[in-house]
Amino acid sequence: MTSVVPFFFGYFWKMTNIFTKKLLAWFKKNHRPMPWKGEKNPYLVWLSEIILQQTRVAQGLPYFEKFKAAYPTITHLANAPEDEVLKLWEGLGYYSRARNLHFTAKDIRDNYAGVFPTQYEDILKLKGVGTYTAAAIASFAYDLPYAVLDGNVFRVLSRYFGIKEPIDTTTGKKVFTKLSQELLAKKRPADHNQAIMDFGATQCVPANPNCKVCPLVKTCVAHKDDLIRQLPIKSKKMKKRSRFFHYLIINHENQVWIRKRVEKDIWQGLYEFPLLETDKLLDRKQLERNADYQQLLSPASMINRISAPFSQQLTHQKINALFFEINIEKPLKNPPEGWINISREALEIYAFPRVIDLYLQDKSLYLNF
Repeated sequence: MTSVVPFFFGYFWKMTNIFTKKLLAWFKKNHRPMPWKGEKNPYLVWLSEIILQQTRVAQGLPYFEKFKAAYPTITHLANAPEDEVLKLWEGLGYYSRARNLHFTAKDIRDNYAGVFPTQYEDILKLKGVGTYTAAAIASFAYDLPYAVLDGNVFRVLSRYFGIKEPIDTTTGKKVFTKLSQELLAKKRPADHNQAIMDFGATQCVPANPNCKVCPLVKTCVAHKDDLIRQLPIKSKKMKKRSRFFHYLIINHENQVWIRKRVEKDIWQGLYEFPLLETDKLLDRKQLERNADYQQLLSPASMINRISAPFSQQLTHQKINALFFEINIEKPLKNPPEGWINISREALEIYAFPRVIDLYLQDKSLYLNF
């Protein structure tokens, strides 16, 4: 453990012992009731963990309740149409989670006789399940001794033990994985895992933690050495890019065209209006001169209204979007493959990306010509 902390072994063992005991004592007094806490049904544990990936508890809670009501068993989820699952997921973001959720439900139905796997190694093989989620399911549902390691745990451990190894490197992950497993209360893995995640979420928070009331403050290296703001350390800065979307809302009477995103890109499986992507946002005249636009629509088409810009921030990119309401006199004769003509009223049954939902919910933001 010399790569973890600069303490001799006896002192390090003492710190780990203090850490685990005080953490569990804190958890006993600060337990946060949630619908999935204490749950032993592996299906519901898995469902809650997938929903809470990249999602705040307050946001994920109503989705957990909706999915639990709509699909009370894993077989119910497996038998549901994908479009229905994506629609129920709408607004939660990171839609690959929903697709993986549905795929895995069908996998368990078809290959495990509808029974959720009981061993960590088998759980880890499921699509959309990584080491953290597998450890969470194994410990919460089956009381197996596997330590969870998520953002909250990285932060708590790096601060308490003063670990300066970057958490986003292979070496760093090995260090934290070994340490978290050594700290685990083997006879109470579920309580321990829930405790350390709750502690990171409510006490050892990213910014301005209240160290005065922290039960671990006396033995916390980051507090002693004034490293609270520096830890944990990341070595890589995320590169982000901007993308510029022009959505064509092509109206004929009460009908409008949509398409399903099938490419391996963001929002795969969701629906959208016909899209032109360029390297910047275009105004009306620039769009009308665009070769792809001219190929799709005849000169007789009329851009009726243009929205104000909408945006959606994703993990690695920012989507900037304009919506062009376009009226056509006659139905399109040869629409591109995959385009679907539906009534405006039917839009509500399809799952759209959030940026489109924002537009559909607010029609007041139009630009004047």
